[in-house]
Amino acid sequence: MLRVAVIGSGPSGAYTAQSLIEQEAVPDIEVYVLDRLPCPYGLVRYGVAPDHEKIKSLQNTLRTVLEHPRVHFVGNVEAGAPGLGVEELREIFDAVVFCVGAATDRHLGIPGEDLPGSHPATDFVAWYSAHPDAAATRFALTARSAVVIGVGNVAVDVARMLSRAAAELAATDMPQGPLGALADSRVEDVWMVGRRGPSQAKFTTKELRELGSLPGTEVLVRPEELALDPAYRDPAGLPAVARRNVEVLRGWAEQPAGGGAPVGRRRRIHLRFFLRPVEILGDAGGVRAVRFERTAPDGSGGVTGAGRFEEIEGQLVLRSVGYRGTPQPGLPFDEATGTVPHSAGRVLRDGAPLPGVYVAGWIKRGPTGVIGTNRPCAKETARSLLADAAASAGRATAGDPVAALIRAGQRPVLWPGWLAIEAAEAAWGQGMGRGTVKLPDWAGLLEAARAAT
Repeated sequence: MLRVAVIGSGPSGAYTAQSLIEQEAVPDIEVYVLDRLPCPYGLVRYGVAPDHEKIKSLQNTLRTVLEHPRVHFVGNVEAGAPGLGVEELREIFDAVVFCVGAATDRHLGIPGEDLPGSHPATDFVAWYSAHPDAAATRFALTARSAVVIGVGNVAVDVARMLSRAAAELAATDMPQGPLGALADSRVEDVWMVGRRGPSQAKFTTKELRELGSLPGTEVLVRPEELALDPAYRDPAGLPAVARRNVEVLRGWAEQPAGGGAPVGRRRRIHLRFFLRPVEILGDAGGVRAVRFERTAPDGSGGVTGAGRFEEIEGQLVLRSVGYRGTPQPGLPFDEATGTVPHSAGRVLRDGAPLPGVYVAGWIKRGPTGVIGTNRPCAKETARSLLADAAASAGRATAGDPVAALIRAGQRPVLWPGWLAIEAAEAAWGQGMGRGTVKLPDWAGLLEAARAAT
């Protein structure tokens, strides 16, 4: 029997498990999907916005994989913890695949970045998505103006959550704390700012259009900024998504001031381009504004500073400039790319494969692509692992993997424990007159899981 540990239960982990069990070359294979959290699904549960129910429904696909008879979900297990490093995992499993994603944000590297009121956007996402690590996080929703730095889909999600009426979110699984805070929010202006032009923005058209359909919210763009982008004038040569984005922005730019907005419009989303953050202004009491430098296209796909500056008021700053992988204990790490060196998924140390150790997903290729991009990535890693299976199978391992994890000091939450968490979340929401509502803290999750033991 070939026993494989997959570290991480998000899309890359689930697709890796699926690729392993669907192949026919090694029929006698068991996959143990380990996760630090007691809940599966990774960023599908804790990164997809609560009002994006269609994307969140991907959990049903991942669930099918995790319920396969030869796949075992083992939550509340921290790979890399003392006593459970790579060597110890290799004593329990024949092979280990790290699918741990990119767990941190890129830094701006500007003065004031760490002032109170300045946060990584992913901290805000984790808070409204009920990630247990974010249970104690607080955000300055007493702010009148919020600045979101970045123009990707995470930035759009954040801007939308700051602008959407809390009553519309009550039907989602958002926990009561963030829902109440958003209901009491005083934010009137949300500024989403990018250093390059509209044709280079990373958001997708569906997410962009959603901003224009928010009740009580007006989207404002500046035609003179859009016109700075040479591709804006003639978008015919752009990729399809960028071309559609430009057309949406053009429509907003051409509508008359006010745009027939209903009386009582309460919030405004300002989309700004060709502005590079150079300093977050404020003091120990919190941020007050962001200072930007005007940029201009450099003719090579980048931008150059124009030497003109502008301040945008904001008592809350959310930085959304990309994800970055973090070093994994016992694995080599490329600081330049934020990834683990590999060849077709085989982890490389000093250019040579590390026996029985593999990577898939963002920690393998960097934070690029969409959820579906993880499928071919996972398949490539699975092919490498299976090609090496003859060398991996039949090693003397530590017997039953779950028992070995317990001996290593872990307290695993198995699939019945996760089902108990689901039941508790459904009951909690029902008690509040809502649908399912996620438990937002470690204590609540683990207490619910214990109901299954």
